[in-house]
Amino acid sequence: MPGRIPDMICFSSIELEDPKIIGKSVKSNVILNKLNGDISSFDIFLKYDMKVKEDFLPILRLAFTMPLLNYGLFSKKFILKFPISKADYDILKKLNEIFSRDIFVNKILRRRANYILPKFLPKEENVKPEDANSKATIESNKIYTDIAISSDIDKNCCGVLSSGGKESLLTYSLLNEIGCKTYPLYVNESGGHWRTAVPAYRYHKKNDSKTQRVWTNIDRYYVFMLDNLKFIRPDHRKVWADTYPIRLCIFPYYVFLLLPIFADKKIGNLLIGSEFDDLRSRPKYLGINHYYGIYDQHQDFDIIMNNWFAKRIPGLLQWSVVRNISGLIVERILVNRYPELAKYQRSCHSCHFEKDEIIPCGVCSKCMGVLLFLLANKADPKIMNFKNVHIDNFSKNVKPSNLRLDEDEKNQSFYLIYNKDKISNFKPIDHVEKIHINKDTCNPDIIPEHLREKLMGIIQNYTKGKCELKNEEWISLN
Repeated sequence: MPGRIPDMICFSSIELEDPKIIGKSVKSNVILNKLNGDISSFDIFLKYDMKVKEDFLPILRLAFTMPLLNYGLFSKKFILKFPISKADYDILKKLNEIFSRDIFVNKILRRRANYILPKFLPKEENVKPEDANSKATIESNKIYTDIAISSDIDKNCCGVLSSGGKESLLTYSLLNEIGCKTYPLYVNESGGHWRTAVPAYRYHKKNDSKTQRVWTNIDRYYVFMLDNLKFIRPDHRKVWADTYPIRLCIFPYYVFLLLPIFADKKIGNLLIGSEFDDLRSRPKYLGINHYYGIYDQHQDFDIIMNNWFAKRIPGLLQWSVVRNISGLIVERILVNRYPELAKYQRSCHSCHFEKDEIIPCGVCSKCMGVLLFLLANKADPKIMNFKNVHIDNFSKNVKPSNLRLDEDEKNQSFYLIYNKDKISNFKPIDHVEKIHINKDTCNPDIIPEHLREKLMGIIQNYTKGKCELKNEEWISLN
């Protein structure tokens, strides 16, 4: 029925020019064709530490397409002005649908920030499942038969998507310990997030010659898109929130822009620091399947990428070392087993420089989560440049309802701190400190067999057994 929900279509099409490789740099132009006939454009740039080979152009074409998929609800077409293979088209089409459903549910219906003009907000009683479907078709000037982009991949070589967070630091440390040739790979997205990565990047750059960084202006592109979405309030730059206005799935872009390094160095394992998320069942909202906005951290993303790798970069596998354990355990292993690297962890919405040191603000929701895990594990937060005032005022500053953590994990962490009934609301939830096993969300069999036993052997030293999901409950395994 016309007018049932507000019309959020902004563009007749979004065009993407064929990327151009110039030495270490790559650029492509995005063209927005608006419904009123106006045209806006933006150049997206990449810059590598190495010279980029023309052989990797098919990968770069997909990399530049990934950010567009955040806008499938708001455009009638994506026009790719270059050829892609059948497998390339299939993964773009699939991700286009997944991104759109997650954005419709988690950024429009279940929004956590006030970016959308009220007249464009749909009333939930009018919403139908099909409203979450992407409106954009994908058009390419040619679709060709799949051919391998790279081969002879080394199964003992690993690349870690690194950020300075606890998951990537622990992943790097574990792989190094068991003898893998491990590359710390960073993406500088030209926004504030890079500040949190700087301490770890400096450490790796100094101590590991395999460290590489790719610079991109992608965060500026996302702001450009907000300027051109008719339903976003004009003063969106003044809105502060700990969430993105529209975009959700940012890791696919990072993965694809790093893939030329994997193909060039014959790296056989791509590691994202995706920790355990307690999705006990595939959620629905108003009949719409979604991933709570974390699809690119879900095991399903690993699977879809591995299916694409099998056709385009055979031998490469994407997986996570930490998917079976909670953030509480990730922090426990990092600070106890690898304290030298733990001190470079930064997770903060407002890091700042003091002389040459990057200091966490100590009061944002991210900092509260880190302090919670550190205190629950009886670790000294000062190793990560927290100050005494942050530690002393934790109980006063923390608001459990504002922490973006799984409820069970949050409750168990508070219980470990306040187990003298100082906060009686928190009860022990033992599965949080166990290794989780579930075929659909945290299947350890996805870890390559020749690495699995060594990695799990280390993790077992810091956990309290294993558990398996049965009838929506985590049941301990003897």
